[in-house]
Amino acid sequence: MSKINVRSFSNENEDGAPDLVGITTFSATSYFVPTRGTTDQRPSDHVEVGSLRYNYDTKNLEFYRGKTIGWASFELIDPDLDGGTRALFGGGYTPSTTNVVDFITMSSLGDAQDFGDMSDINMSKGSTASRTRAIWAGGNSEPASNVDKIHHVTITSKGDTTEVTGILTVARRSTTGVSDGSRAIFAGGRTPTTQNVIDYFNIASLGAANDFGDISRASSVSMGALQSSTRGCWGGGYTPSINSISYITMSTLGNSADFGDLLFASGQTTGASNSVRGLYNGDTDINYITIATTGNAQDFGDLSANSAYPTGAASPTRAVFHIGSAHPSVVNTIEYVQIMSTGNALDFGDLTQGRQMRSGACSNGHGGL
Repeated sequence: MSKINVRSFSNENEDGAPDLVGITTFSATSYFVPTRGTTDQRPSDHVEVGSLRYNYDTKNLEFYRGKTIGWASFELIDPDLDGGTRALFGGGYTPSTTNVVDFITMSSLGDAQDFGDMSDINMSKGSTASRTRAIWAGGNSEPASNVDKIHHVTITSKGDTTEVTGILTVARRSTTGVSDGSRAIFAGGRTPTTQNVIDYFNIASLGAANDFGDISRASSVSMGALQSSTRGCWGGGYTPSINSISYITMSTLGNSADFGDLLFASGQTTGASNSVRGLYNGDTDINYITIATTGNAQDFGDLSANSAYPTGAASPTRAVFHIGSAHPSVVNTIEYVQIMSTGNALDFGDLTQGRQMRSGACSNGHGGL
């Protein structure tokens, strides 16, 4: 093996680093300095997938994921949060609309704690998250004003949400979201007419959403949403109540495709997943799919009570479900299952208040991350 010792070297113009082709190994006891610059200085032409650079604005090392996704940051995980996994529940109906945000640490059974408040009183929000940021999108305030804004928080830091208006392409409620950690993708909802639009935006920059495609199904209100690192899946929903599952490849714009069917048809469905298996809950039923394949769902087990307006979140090992409303009561029950097993759900704890109308749940440990 050849070895060259040099203090520094550059490209032929002496205005940057050279291109290193092939298998290159750096070994030293000090450090390696990658290319660096601001967000505005990010290169976009002739960039190799996997290229590294340091971003002065975000103070993060980032890597290039291709033209469709662009640059994404490496993100540190707080070691005090079960490998980074904290679930947040925001908004809902109590029987009046609430702005309370609760949180749980997924590895520790027990009651939820207060995280903060949303900046407005709103319900029927969609939700998703990256490793660091929780997002709630759309929703409606009483009596029935649909909104196009999002709320976001830093998951590791308790406090009130920050509001950004004009994000969604269509102001709507009962949309549901998936994420690969860089993109937030929200599908369906109602205005009150049913919407089949799929929006996406960058979680780090929170710019206005762009059109991703359409959700190709008869019903797209209150669908259950879940994801792997590459696929986003939506199951169930209404109007009318259906059992179909649709999916997208999150890095590729376009309409959804058929995945298969649930064993139940529920107008109020929720989802939770790790990177391999996705779980859907409707009424008392829990079904599961293997996200990388296509096909019909299989029976997993049951919740302890009938659920309406449920919400779900996941860590790499656990899925939690807020039962929501066990007709006719509004309840605060959280139940959990081990994702890679099968069986009935067990008690996890309680939210700080009973609620329904999608107390939008998300986590920084779901299957898209």
